[in-house]
Amino acid sequence: MVNDGSKGVWLMKNNTGMCGLCGGGFKEGLFIWLPVGWGRPSIRLPIMDEEQSGILALEDGTVFRGRAFGARKTVLGEAVFNTSMTGYQEILTDPSYFGQIVTMTAPQIGNYGVNPEDAESDGPKVAGFVVRELSPIVSNWRSRQDLGSYLADHGIPGLEGIDTRSLTKRLRVGGAMKACLSTEDLSDEEAIRRAREWTGLVGQDYVREVTCKSAYEFKPGVYDGPFGVPGTELTYGPAADERPRFRLVALDLGLKYNILRRLHAHGFDITVVPADTTAEAIRALKPQALFLSNGPGDPSAVHYAHTTVAELLESYPTFGICMGHQIISHALGADTVKLKFGHRGGNQPVKNTENGFVAITAQNHGFASTREALEGCGAVITEVNLNDNTVAGLRHATLPVFSVQYHPEASPGPHDSDVLFEQFYQMVARQVAGEA
Repeated sequence: MVNDGSKGVWLMKNNTGMCGLCGGGFKEGLFIWLPVGWGRPSIRLPIMDEEQSGILALEDGTVFRGRAFGARKTVLGEAVFNTSMTGYQEILTDPSYFGQIVTMTAPQIGNYGVNPEDAESDGPKVAGFVVRELSPIVSNWRSRQDLGSYLADHGIPGLEGIDTRSLTKRLRVGGAMKACLSTEDLSDEEAIRRAREWTGLVGQDYVREVTCKSAYEFKPGVYDGPFGVPGTELTYGPAADERPRFRLVALDLGLKYNILRRLHAHGFDITVVPADTTAEAIRALKPQALFLSNGPGDPSAVHYAHTTVAELLESYPTFGICMGHQIISHALGADTVKLKFGHRGGNQPVKNTENGFVAITAQNHGFASTREALEGCGAVITEVNLNDNTVAGLRHATLPVFSVQYHPEASPGPHDSDVLFEQFYQMVARQVAGEA
């Protein structure tokens, strides 16, 4: 054990592979020993014995070198940034991020670990993950695994130790870019070449990569009830009541688990179907309503969903979010355009133009439709993003159809917009009552 001569900090060689604070496992190597007072245990933080280098190269020739974590792998994708302070596990497992290398703007990520309850799909869907600092310790009563091991287990490479503020500014000024992230031995020139040769996101149908393989009935499981904290009265989610339940078909464009939980909690019995399900097959299920989920890639490339939804809009009350909002736009006849760097984070302000209400929302999208195109197709613009005035919500002028360009299920994100699920239920209730 060696004193570094400053502030009473000691360096020691640890060969146990165990953390002295929590008993968790770490690789053998160096630890920092931080005395925290006589009579109390000291905290040992792991530092890297032999740092493995990693690289992020952008198509404009910019190169960032940092420390690798997660899987040893080279990936290509669109470099984007997310401004959420928490919720990294939900972000990692959001199918909307398929094909993207996500940078978190919050400076330290991984401090509360990973747990099975917070996954929004069957595993990480990002191409790669970039952070300023990967937390050296995990401390949370719900944690079951550290972030680095979780990504390694799922074959996702990560990079830490770079200037994420500089990277984010470059993406804001230059726009989202094609990128190469590698935790293998790759030269700067080779990484830049691979980034430039990647096909890019425009025109790509990634919905087929993440949608379910066959239809299934959603059955709430152990993690799908109202969330609560043991020993407190804190809960999130309406309790089951005696009001009528409605049959809903959810078109899986890359949906998140919490969407199904929120819909079920608000009174829907849900059949989830693949994105390429035909209108005829959906009608055969005899639904009373239709839901369109979030999803990845370019919405203009999902032609089969445009056709299906266009055939169904006049038959069923319909609610769409994110990609679902964009599919409705195309079904109505409005094109989508790529935004410069998109909206990604749990702090996006949206104003309802009909009642003046402002909500803080969770968003994750890189495409949008213009007001002029939508209004020319019979849509009424109901919400706008206050950061750039882009369209954030619409309703049809005559049909029971509405959609929003964000994630009201709040995983991760604020709960301001959970009311939309109740509004959808009431819309369906009115429609069913009118047909009775």
